[in-house]
Amino acid sequence: MSAPSHRSAFTMAHHRPAALMSGGSADDVETAFYEALQAGDVERLMACWADDDDIVCVHPGGARLLGAAAIRGAFEAIFAQGSLHVKISGVRRIQTLTSAVHSVCEAIEVLLPDGRHGAQILATNVYQKTPEGWRMVAHHASPGTDLEGAPSSPTGTWLH
Repeated sequence: MSAPSHRSAFTMAHHRPAALMSGGSADDVETAFYEALQAGDVERLMACWADDDDIVCVHPGGARLLGAAAIRGAFEAIFAQGSLHVKISGVRRIQTLTSAVHSVCEAIEVLLPDGRHGAQILATNVYQKTPEGWRMVAHHASPGTDLEGAPSSPTGTWLH
């Protein structure tokens, strides 16, 4: 990872949820991330991310976003579209002393001017233990289904 970006310590600490400021765990960061996502609170959401230029986010069908500014801009655009309801399930965890990878199913509902729209999203969230505690370093989401272990369609095309 590269050198930290230049945000003030006050700004970062001011918006960090209490569980994150006390060290917390990767699970605490994940909870705070989804609470901020549902609240549409970009400051709380960004407080979950590591203060590093190499953080990465990929939204379903979207480009790879690198760094806090690009990630913040994307979430601000999402929040500007309307309210968002997210429920996660099927969490699978792999954790070491300094990193954690969570695979989750996200059931998302968005309220747009023409009504509610729903989607099933599969996401991988990667956390790293930093001197400030556990922080998100990657969020990669793609369209999917919540049917765990469902056989793939024989007509489906898979790149890998």
